[in-house]
Amino acid sequence: MTTPSERAARGRAIRKRVPRSSHGNWIPASGRQDPIAVLEKQGVDRVPELLPLRYGRMAVSPFAFLRGAAAVMAGDLAVQRHTGLTVQLCGDAHLLNFGVYASPERTMLFDVNDFDETLPGPFEWDVKRLAASVAVAALQNGGTKAKAHRAALVTVAAYREAMNRLAGLGELDVWYERIDAQHLLDSVRPGRRAGLEARLARARRRTSLQAMRKLTEETADGTRRIVEDPPLLERVGDVDRTTLGKIFSDYRSSLAEKRRLLLDRYRFVDAARKVVGVGSVGTRCFVLLLEGRDSDDPLMLQIKEAGRSVLEEHLAPSAYPHQGHRVVAGQRLMQAAGDIFLGWMTGPERRHFYWRQLRDMKGSAEVELMSPSMLRDYAALCGRTLARAHARSGDRIAIAGYLGGSDAFDRAVAEFAMRYAAQNADDYAALTAAIAAGVVAAAPGV
Repeated sequence: MTTPSERAARGRAIRKRVPRSSHGNWIPASGRQDPIAVLEKQGVDRVPELLPLRYGRMAVSPFAFLRGAAAVMAGDLAVQRHTGLTVQLCGDAHLLNFGVYASPERTMLFDVNDFDETLPGPFEWDVKRLAASVAVAALQNGGTKAKAHRAALVTVAAYREAMNRLAGLGELDVWYERIDAQHLLDSVRPGRRAGLEARLARARRRTSLQAMRKLTEETADGTRRIVEDPPLLERVGDVDRTTLGKIFSDYRSSLAEKRRLLLDRYRFVDAARKVVGVGSVGTRCFVLLLEGRDSDDPLMLQIKEAGRSVLEEHLAPSAYPHQGHRVVAGQRLMQAAGDIFLGWMTGPERRHFYWRQLRDMKGSAEVELMSPSMLRDYAALCGRTLARAHARSGDRIAIAGYLGGSDAFDRAVAEFAMRYAAQNADDYAALTAAIAAGVVAAAPGV
């Protein structure tokens, strides 16, 4: 086993091959694929009638476009030199893929919360996507280029400083590291505490019971059914409902034994197809209403299709042949604590899916409403959180050795973020032009 000193030296040695300053480079490759073509390629295996809604949501703003264009950015990152310092990547680490949720002990935690694209890869890919999202958000909120650059710089510095701190901790200390609600409250400026407390209170109310009351109605015979809101929420037919029942046991087998016993105490009530997210629109997604002790004891689960990660075209294939298993394994590895109903199964047409609770005290930030100083603080929190997630799977000591104590890496990635924000603006303009020309069909961004 190598010593901490040897691991740190390994990280520092990589600077000779991939200087930290080189991360600031961004020039589109001569053969860069058209971003609209990349998006349309993704849509080939999706629900056709939902694709216009996806493009409509992406056309709302440059930040919305970035959210839906993980595949575009993956291709751009892949042509750059990388460190080879591998971690479990989120794969889509933009600002809105962080948020609060409840741990199994019912503690409110802040963490990465989207893993559709998770795959092992070079740590800096997540850092660059996060920093780019910060720059795009800052500019979209009306900030100057200087303020957007500052926000991206703060993000990367927070990641580097957190990784350096984690490199000095023992293995169990790193594994048990978490950011809870009280830590958030203690870290915010006094004038912002009330607003954060209100947002946490709203998140605590986002439970299966709240979802049931919002998404269902009571029928004449006293049973519950999901209320349709086409095309966002549509009840499935009897055939689909029967199919869902058959695959339930497959999902059940992916849970720990004690969780299977808990799941068995619920009975199936209703199901509907649901449209979620921005980049995910068009993938097959369902919500299930289950009932426990009585009608006031609901459990609402989400079943979401899992395709290949957008990173897999550029990195080694997943160790998990089942894409739902890939998502679940990545989430369990990166998050400090996870959903007790997180599992996977194979559905109709041999499609892969993963399951989770629809709402379990989940909440996300309203980035578009943030002032420059609020955005900087939030971005720094996301940077620290990403470092903690990466430290669980990668060689944190080697990564810290590569990053070092200076701000060389911070400045380079902040520069990349600004350059990529400009590229994203061009790609966004290409989408809106394609929509205007009728090349791409887009529905209103609802």
